[in-house]
Amino acid sequence: MSNFKIAVPHTVNPGSKVKLKSIPTGPSENLSFDKAAARSQIASNAVEMAELAKRLYAEDKRSILLVLQGMDTAGKDGTIRWVMRGMNPTSCQVHSFKVPSAEERDHDFLWRHHNAAPRRGNIGIFNRSHYEEVLVVRVHNLKPEKRWQKHYGLINDFENLLTECDTKVVKCFLHISKERQQQRLQARLDDPTKHWKFSMGDLAERKLWGKYQEAYEDALEKCSTPFAPWHIIPSDKKWYRNLVISELLKKTLQDMDPQYPEPEGDYEGVVVE
Repeated sequence: MSNFKIAVPHTVNPGSKVKLKSIPTGPSENLSFDKAAARSQIASNAVEMAELAKRLYAEDKRSILLVLQGMDTAGKDGTIRWVMRGMNPTSCQVHSFKVPSAEERDHDFLWRHHNAAPRRGNIGIFNRSHYEEVLVVRVHNLKPEKRWQKHYGLINDFENLLTECDTKVVKCFLHISKERQQQRLQARLDDPTKHWKFSMGDLAERKLWGKYQEAYEDALEKCSTPFAPWHIIPSDKKWYRNLVISELLKKTLQDMDPQYPEPEGDYEGVVVE
């Protein structure tokens, strides 16, 4: 049993309003644990999740899709590195969605995402996702509003389809403050070894912070459903962000309780020579 009962996400109840300014971006001040204890728990969780993931793969009946969304520097890559340690790469795949290719643009907006959905027995991770169609597309006016407004319902239908086909959809919005983003971007500039992670486009996107917050609020409100609710993860502290998602994913696997399949026959007395 975990000792980190306080490390839980803010889950968006279906139909409720979301005001991101009123939701903390960091842990509460009365935590009963520190960074070192959190990292120890994450490591312990990783061992348990690796075993549960092995059983999920052997069972070969269900899958998990972990969706990670957030503003630049929120820590999607860092979350994957820390939380998914120890997972067998055979059964755990990461898909990073960037600007659609020419082939992808020639299909419906969900085509490339559905094509990357995890197979039975697998855990799939979307580093950015189908929600870009109601975030970047909306903020930059890449499509008419009457088109992207329809995407909320299509996204819900897509996630319902995945759920009905035995894929558990776990959606995490990595919630950081504008001040913390400024610090992380500046850190990239101050460290020459991190210049590859920086682009002048990051500064242009930062100027659209308010529009992105509005777009996220709408996505969180309109696409938090009983079968695929949104979880808002305080992400100003990397170790706390990682702990919350680790606990969430561990509980998801525990609740699924995958089992090894029954053997095909009675192997008692069988000897390999």
